[in-house]
Amino acid sequence: MPLQNRVTPFGDILAVAARGLFTGNRGIIHDPATRTLLSRRWSNPAWLICVCDFRGRRRAVMATRSWTELFFLDEATALAAGHRPCYFCRRDDASRFAAAWAQGNGLARVSAKEIDAVLHRERLDGKAKRLHPLPCAISALPDGAMVAADDECYLIAQGTPLRWSFDGYYPIDRSTLNRQPTPVLLTPPSTLRTLRAGYQPALHPSAGTT
Repeated sequence: MPLQNRVTPFGDILAVAARGLFTGNRGIIHDPATRTLLSRRWSNPAWLICVCDFRGRRRAVMATRSWTELFFLDEATALAAGHRPCYFCRRDDASRFAAAWAQGNGLARVSAKEIDAVLHRERLDGKAKRLHPLPCAISALPDGAMVAADDECYLIAQGTPLRWSFDGYYPIDRSTLNRQPTPVLLTPPSTLRTLRAGYQPALHPSAGTT
C-alpha cells in the first residue's frame, strides 16, 4: 500500500503510488510507528521543496521521528501548494527564488523567514487551501502558475492550460476552462509575482517545455 504522502496543487496529501520529481516537508506530521499522518497537515511554517537525491543519502520514508517526507509531481505543483525551495539541498535554486521573490514583491532583499510568513498567510484559509482571484487572463499567466476550476488543477505552460494529474499533464481543449466555473489561482500571489520576475520552476516532462 502506498503511504499517504503525495501532495496535490490544492495542498492535499493523498496515498498514491506515483512519486514525482521532488520531495519536501512541512515539519513532522506523521507517526513513525504506523507510518501514517497525524491529524495536522503542518507543524512548521517553512514548507520546503527538496531534491529526491542529495549526496547519495537514503531515508526510510516516514519511519523515524524526523521530518515527514512529502512528494510532488514537479516544482510547479509544490509552489501551488504553498512550498518554496529548500536552502539546504537546493541552495542555488532557493537563492534564485528569494531574489526573484524580492524583485517581484517590491523589496530589495528578503529572508526565508519573511517569505515563509507571507506564504503562510497566502496558502491557508483556516485549515483549507486559500484560493485567490485571477489577476489577469489565463493566457497572460507566467509559466509554472497553476489554476483550478471545478475541482481540477491546470498548469499554465507557454500560455496554454494543461490538466494536472499525479502522473503528469494532459492537453485540454482551449475552451474547456471557459465552460467551467470561474477559475481561481492556486499559486500564492507572492509566488506568482516571483514567476513573473523570472524564476523558472522545474516542470514535469509531460508539460512539454523542456
